[in-house]
Amino acid sequence: MADYTLLEAKIKYTFANKSLLTEALTHSSYAHEGKRSRRCNERMEFLGDAVLSIITAEYLYTTYPDSDEGTLTKIRSSLVNTEALYEYAKYINLSDYLIMGKGASQRHDEDKPTVLENAFEALIAAIYLDGGMEKAKEFVLPFLKSEVVIHKSTFRDYKSRFQIIVQQNPDERFQYKLVDEIGPDHDKRYVVELYVNSNVVGRGTASSKKGAEQEAARQALELMGVEL
Repeated sequence: MADYTLLEAKIKYTFANKSLLTEALTHSSYAHEGKRSRRCNERMEFLGDAVLSIITAEYLYTTYPDSDEGTLTKIRSSLVNTEALYEYAKYINLSDYLIMGKGASQRHDEDKPTVLENAFEALIAAIYLDGGMEKAKEFVLPFLKSEVVIHKSTFRDYKSRFQIIVQQNPDERFQYKLVDEIGPDHDKRYVVELYVNSNVVGRGTASSKKGAEQEAARQALELMGVEL
């Protein structure tokens, strides 16, 4: 069996069952080449995608408590799309450990983003199967947190920023009020106004109440001269 010591050091996880890691790194081109009967990483990729989705959803749900479903979906897409997973895989030099068939190796550069994306998801599954969900989280979360920092300007939580500013003055009171609902049930738009004491400082319209509140908070911050 190959020596994965350097890879395990890079991912900060040591496998009890090394065969799980080997399977995660085995491309279908190698498993199907000649008469080999080795299992490839396609099944693990399927599982790893699901584990990654759960970890990402939970992280975003707790990190952005005031963001609506649409916003969270957009953020998740940025964190776990092909480009992002490709970069995560490159960071741990995953291509150095892939077990590829000869034909695939010759075309490796052409297929690299997808191949590495799939292998990264398979690696998540291998860690999950070997060590459980907590170990999978320990591996995945640093990548997600780093990516959020890189793209933090896209993931503004205007409500939290507004609340922090207003609460610096104990005499100020703010409240979000739903003032209107527009359109049919299947395509409803909500209109929310943001009050500080008795003054309207922002008004937002969106497909969800939380989204409308975010827009109202954004307008209020603009009114206050806060750089967004």
